[in-house]
Amino acid sequence: MEYEYNKLKAIAITYARAAIAAVLALYLAGNTDVKALATAAVAAVAGPLLKALDSSATEFGRGSN
Repeated sequence: MEYEYNKLKAIAITYARAAIAAVLALYLAGNTDVKALATAAVAAVAGPLLKALDSSATEFGRGSN
């Protein structure tokens, strides 16, 4: 149980790191629109999340062991 918690925590931190990096890059480029920053965060997480949900992706996610 603790292993699964630690694994989920690591995954969440990875997704948060990607979202923060995207938002920071957009902010540093001069865009301070909250909607645009939120969209960047969602876009940063969408790719890895979709791959994790793909059962044919054997590296990690649903199709991995």
